[in-house]
Amino acid sequence: MHLAILTQYYPPETGAPQRRLSSLAQHFRDCGHSVTVLTAMPNYPQGRIFDGYRGLYKRSAADGIQVIRSFIYATKSTRAIPRLLNYFSFVFSSMMVGGIALTPPDYLLVESPPLFLGISGYLLSRLKSARLIFNVSDLWPESAARLGVIARSDIGYRVAESLEAFCYRKAWLVTGQSKSILQDINNRFPKARCFHLSNGADTHMFKPTGARETGNLVFRKENGEFLAAYVGLHGLAQGLEQVLAAAKLMEANEARLLLVGDGPCKQDLQAQARRGELRNVEFFDLQPADTIPTLLADVDVLLVMLKTEIPGAVPSKLYEAMAMAKPVILVGTGEAAEIVRDSDCGIVVAPGDAQSLAAALRTLRANPDLCRRLGENGRRAVL
Repeated sequence: MHLAILTQYYPPETGAPQRRLSSLAQHFRDCGHSVTVLTAMPNYPQGRIFDGYRGLYKRSAADGIQVIRSFIYATKSTRAIPRLLNYFSFVFSSMMVGGIALTPPDYLLVESPPLFLGISGYLLSRLKSARLIFNVSDLWPESAARLGVIARSDIGYRVAESLEAFCYRKAWLVTGQSKSILQDINNRFPKARCFHLSNGADTHMFKPTGARETGNLVFRKENGEFLAAYVGLHGLAQGLEQVLAAAKLMEANEARLLLVGDGPCKQDLQAQARRGELRNVEFFDLQPADTIPTLLADVDVLLVMLKTEIPGAVPSKLYEAMAMAKPVILVGTGEAAEIVRDSDCGIVVAPGDAQSLAAALRTLRANPDLCRRLGENGRRAVL
């Protein structure tokens, strides 16, 4: 069997979809299948093309997986026009390059978001006579509306909603990363054939580990300080302003809050921290995924952040924290909150409630035995 994966995000970029799709490709390769990835020139989340990848087209092979890359307009902006240029530049380039360079696959799996990639995926599936699998990681445009990016009354929302319906109708199979996503799709499109393709974590890579030093990031406790870390995208959906607000409510020696990663909101967050003179907040650059378990060895608690209730949102970093036997503070609701409560692996805090976030940090700081028990519960739940 030949599987093609069409995605805007793929290593050497770091992030949840990149790790998930790379693992999926490796799994099918290990099962003896042929795998080709059609993706963009790496640029995310820094918003600039990585060194060595400039141009309109690049083909490579690594570990038995063919990777075809095409042009994308790279940007870090959150404004509508640059974002649309970013999305549609890859929609068109992937159609052109894929139409020429992609060997006809048996199945074409399209990663959404971005939802617009469904256009390219559908046309390529017809051109190559492949069965179309539409993989939904976030429900768009609903998630965009929940985040305030677009109003439901806007014509853009209605156009995106029509495109969403088109993709579900034309797909041979619709896969979703959470049960809530599939329930929503089944409720609106009962004829859609759906399958749960859950997020998860590599429990061999993300596991309890001893403290070490790696590169320039050394998260070491000094004088028994309490360390809490968020690792990932600094974007609109994460609501990291709540971490800064909680830090302001705490004494500098109560907890050291580490924000690791990059994204469109990082500069604003750094400016807010400077204005607030938050000595208990530190920012660190984006790090390779394979170094994270070692870098976070001394961290006491991991933060998983969701700004608002986004249907079906279950961040993969939740499973990774659980696999590392770290207690979790989840700022969020919905299915992710249910997972934390059901597995008893952390504390759930409502989005926007800085006082409760500060209280949760204080509770875990004062109870090392509770931290250990929650971490063990999380590890047990993902095994």
